[in-house]
Amino acid sequence: MTQYDVARVDGNRLRCRRIAGGDPAIVFLHEGLGSITQWRDFPDALCAATGLAGLVYERLGHGGSDPVNLPRPDDFLVVEAERTLPALLDLFGIDRPALLGHSDGGSIALLFAAAFPKRPRACITVAAHVFLEPATEAALAAAAAAYATTDLRARLERHHGANTDAMFRGWNETWRRLAPRGWSMTDRLKRVTCPVLAVQGLDDEHGTPAQVAAIAGGVSGPAESFLIPGCGHVPHVQAHDALVARAAAFLKALRHPSTGSG
Repeated sequence: MTQYDVARVDGNRLRCRRIAGGDPAIVFLHEGLGSITQWRDFPDALCAATGLAGLVYERLGHGGSDPVNLPRPDDFLVVEAERTLPALLDLFGIDRPALLGHSDGGSIALLFAAAFPKRPRACITVAAHVFLEPATEAALAAAAAAYATTDLRARLERHHGANTDAMFRGWNETWRRLAPRGWSMTDRLKRVTCPVLAVQGLDDEHGTPAQVAAIAGGVSGPAESFLIPGCGHVPHVQAHDALVARAAAFLKALRHPSTGSG
């Protein structure tokens, strides 16, 4: 049976799972509808491939963490990146993490790296968004319709239990509120100095490769791009082996950089 830890941040209980291994620890940041269990075996596979430790946690209102109060604030990603995540890392004694974030989690990883440029060893963003596109807005509307008319709610409830309705509303309604305002975080990218690997499926229904181009072109540190053919919004499921291999190679290069000669 999976063993979970409970961390208390700002008086709220956040469910966490630790994976044994070496330094730096990989901290996994889930998507807007995500949880620990929705990562499936990806964190274990990546930690095994790299020999690194891992920390997987659920944000407030997700999975087994405490419920969230609605409405979420417009700056909910910034609050997570600049307040909750640093406090959580301090609780677990993780000074310089390697961050791997999916979708909203990828945006949070970049915001953390921008606010605390000396802390992250690296960021891997998977289907992250740094501005909103028409494809994103269309996907949000489609998700709302699916939640009302299909088995989407039941599938999410298996992971989120009593948090399901507030979790979905907190994600969908907040982003649909922000979309007409032209939300963007591209102006913060120049503060990101750590190595970045930006990943996206070429069939991602929530965004286009313009997101990867904006990330790779906007950060100040070294950046690599990885576009995956035939893959949608969930590369850790839809392109599991390819993502493990690429992310592992990226992280191993940080631990054992080539020195060259001469």
